[in-house]
Amino acid sequence: MNTEFNLNELKAADRLPSPSGTALAIMQLVQQSDATLQQVSRLVKVDPALSGRILRFANSAAFGARRPIADVQTAVMMMGMQTVRNFALSLSLIGNNSKGHCAGFDYEAYWSRSLAMSVSIAAITAREVTVIPAESFTLGLLGDIGSLALATAWADIYDECLSAAKGKQLLALERERFAIDHNTLSLMLLADWGFPEIFLDALKLSFEMKVAGLNRTDQFARQLIFARLIGNYCVADETYRAELLPDLIAEAGLHALDKPSLLTFIDETIELWHEWGKLIDVKTDVRQSVQKTAADLESVLNGLDLLLVDDDPMMLARLSKQLAAAGHRVAVCRDGESALKHVIEHRPQLVITDWRMKPIDGLALCKALRTSAFGKNIYLIMLTSTEDEDALVEAFDAGIDDFVTKPISLRVLLARLRAGQRIITLQNELEKESQDIQRYTAELAAANRRLKSMANTDVLTNLPNRRYALNRLEQESATALRANQPLSVLMLDLDHFKSVNDTLGHDVGDQVLIHAANLVRVTARTNDVVCRLGGEEFLIIAPNTDGTTALLLAERIRRAIEANQPKGLVLRQPVTVSIGVAGAMRAKPGWKELMKWADDALYLVKQGNRNGVQLAREVGSGK
Repeated sequence: MNTEFNLNELKAADRLPSPSGTALAIMQLVQQSDATLQQVSRLVKVDPALSGRILRFANSAAFGARRPIADVQTAVMMMGMQTVRNFALSLSLIGNNSKGHCAGFDYEAYWSRSLAMSVSIAAITAREVTVIPAESFTLGLLGDIGSLALATAWADIYDECLSAAKGKQLLALERERFAIDHNTLSLMLLADWGFPEIFLDALKLSFEMKVAGLNRTDQFARQLIFARLIGNYCVADETYRAELLPDLIAEAGLHALDKPSLLTFIDETIELWHEWGKLIDVKTDVRQSVQKTAADLESVLNGLDLLLVDDDPMMLARLSKQLAAAGHRVAVCRDGESALKHVIEHRPQLVITDWRMKPIDGLALCKALRTSAFGKNIYLIMLTSTEDEDALVEAFDAGIDDFVTKPISLRVLLARLRAGQRIITLQNELEKESQDIQRYTAELAAANRRLKSMANTDVLTNLPNRRYALNRLEQESATALRANQPLSVLMLDLDHFKSVNDTLGHDVGDQVLIHAANLVRVTARTNDVVCRLGGEEFLIIAPNTDGTTALLLAERIRRAIEANQPKGLVLRQPVTVSIGVAGAMRAKPGWKELMKWADDALYLVKQGNRNGVQLAREVGSGK
């Protein structure tokens, strides 16, 4: 349980995967109640890459358009604003997070598996209608975004977690190190991005594998579990697929699919998965990445990853052979254009480039590298046949670090390389120190979050305690006032609990409290805040919920506790609960009085037959 994880703090520090550019503008526009299709279309047209992919998506077999769609506005109209918003969000996150610094996190495998799940859930919801398939597609793609977020925010620490974890142990390690796990962080991010409540509730149930009901949310959760199994099957090798198949067959039975029908469904899903991979540039033939060994790291220290750029093939052949013989790893390019592409893809430590080349010469290559994020720290050596001062000043202004005049003396070039290697080594040491500082800072922040969590957590039930409840209620009251939204609270009290402690002892009483707390937690909605005030008293904060709706929630909780008695305990009377409910509109007159009303309503239930619910009045509603 996490009570103090500060999502806004990480967002402000730009340490989480987040939409940017056109995708962010589309998200902000669609959130406005008066947004129009024409406005969305104009935003899409600003980004040629997004426009092209929107048109490809609208004309794809996956979308199922009945006629060719040739313009962006028609595509947006056919897809709908929410689908375009989600599609842009997905593309933005994939484009910005296809690579990263967490060595143990396989970014390609992550996106490949996520795409397989998104294609699967879209196909499943098209077959068994619960939500719009195009919207479920995005949830499938981003449903595990918390894993990527941890790998992005704390690359080194998360690498250690991945190395130490096996299976479900990873969640416990994450909570220990970060005071949150990737499932909970996924739900927080999706809520922050405005995903519907039914999506969040169903995703949470699918994580917990606790789907017992037949309502729409439970059905969608069951579909997400099935889609996740298919996604794992898609990226598995043949041996692992054989291990996964029995679970898939068992789950498919809940979706009216026998084994032959399941295999046909999987084959169709895999075909769509490959099509989507081409559409949004996600690899669907991934292999697990291999971590560098100690020998690999040692070789990096002994030599450099060099890129040699020259349009003279004889010069390239001779110099690359000589530099390789000196212990360096050498790649070659014939012009500045191909060199720029190589640098983007392979990130060499040092570039040796000739000046005079076409279509992009060495000077233009240096300028392009220095103006890009990936080329700022690359060491650049220029090969030139001139010693003219003005020309050399121009070259240094363009961003070179050193130069060697032609005809090239290998002895001089190697000496210049050794000088460059010293600079690169110092840069690496500074970067390592910076990473160490970030790591220590992250560990300290995680430790502080754990301490805050402990200070705000009830030890027995693992629910937020009274301190947290009062602070959170005050915050939610302020939010309700700003957003002009309702706010409700539920005061719960276990009936006849004192007699349990007096007759059966506190150990049995503790078991009853834990049992009741777990029932309240799983019965409450995703956005509800369940807390233990002390003794047998609990508080539920229900944001953006009026009193009438909160009363329905209270009755659902009362029935759940009455119907699910603790097993293995011989009690003199069943465990029941009395609940008082109070709702306020626009958070007036304040949270303290709201709690008092709920407590007064609870008192009325306790004075009656107990095992009931009672609604107090709502300010501003006339009730």
